[in-house]
Amino acid sequence: MKKITILLLSLICFSGISQTKTTGIINLTTNMTASLTLNNTTSKATLVLTGPFDRWFALGLGVSSGFGMGSGDVVVYTTSLTDRNFVGTGAPSTDSSQDWTTLSNIVLSGVRTLTLERSLTNADMNDFQMPYATTNSISLAWARSGSASTSLANHGGANREFATGTFTVLGNEKFSLESASIYPNPSNGNFTIKTNSSISKVDVYSQTGTFVKTIEVNNDSKDIEVSVNGLSSGVYFLELQNDKEKSWKKIVIN
Repeated sequence: MKKITILLLSLICFSGISQTKTTGIINLTTNMTASLTLNNTTSKATLVLTGPFDRWFALGLGVSSGFGMGSGDVVVYTTSLTDRNFVGTGAPSTDSSQDWTTLSNIVLSGVRTLTLERSLTNADMNDFQMPYATTNSISLAWARSGSASTSLANHGGANREFATGTFTVLGNEKFSLESASIYPNPSNGNFTIKTNSSISKVDVYSQTGTFVKTIEVNNDSKDIEVSVNGLSSGVYFLELQNDKEKSWKKIVIN
């Protein structure tokens, strides 16, 4: 009986461990990638989507090749992000419930990077539901304008395709980049990034999204001493990266 009790307690503790799973970075086409991470503790999905800075682009979730544009849902960026629904062959209609939140919108070297967040599941029947326990892969459809334009219109046959993402469990959330800590914060320009997951590169951006500098990290370090002396006082954003994840952290420079 004692062994059974210990086993049950172990299972309960394990089930309580926060976990994340991610597709990693999916290369869709030139200047377009997608990375979807599901967080079991926060019940949130984080989508990092890149596309050309000078035109609209879109990503359909839960949409496989051969679809009739009557299922799945889509995020579209024109001059801002909208949550939309597939409706036949026409432009996707705007969803009455805008469930995606834009965490960041940064343009660098002709590429726009959007970091978006949404609940894994909700009551919106137009949204693709992503329960953590059963979502192990996802079908995607992407599209973008064939020329520089933010007016949503026919993308043309060469500017849309399909992809599939397979989720890999990252394990305990403490091994995710989301759990990285920065200290001291506020800082005088010298600070440490500490994480239980490896980091290969850190990009620094101003509060307005202007790229400041790249900090290269040797040997996928977990404790990184950073010096950004000379920066004006203010709020900056750090994009932490490795081969599977991206995560954003805020640092205040005095």
